[in-house]
Amino acid sequence: MTKIVNQSGKRKTAIARATIKKGVGRIRVNKKPLEILEPELARLKISEPLTLAGDVASGVDIDVNVRGGGVMGQADAVRTAIARGLVEWTADERLKDLFLEYDRNLLVSDARQKEPKKVGGPGARAKYQKSYR
Repeated sequence: MTKIVNQSGKRKTAIARATIKKGVGRIRVNKKPLEILEPELARLKISEPLTLAGDVASGVDIDVNVRGGGVMGQADAVRTAIARGLVEWTADERLKDLFLEYDRNLLVSDARQKEPKKVGGPGARAKYQKSYR
């Protein structure tokens, strides 16, 4: 039986689900190769855990499905899912410590959410202006 690891990552309203299995180092995000993913900043953010993991990442294929949120929210969710998956795949405590030392959000999803809009203004805190004249 082949070993398969499923992991997820979240950021704002974006949810990424990563599937990791033995392979040749192919990374696909929504069935698109990581190499042609735009914008470049999102691609660099997603490739951080792969760079840190080094040769571990070259022996696995990673398929990620991501929904919701914006471009950078999705990128953050994807990198969390990939990093968690790699840690579970290797069961390596040193890799986990390396990820945590580099950036805690690689393994811990960012729980911050947008504050809900209130009545009497255009946003959460701002209020409509008033004039007495």
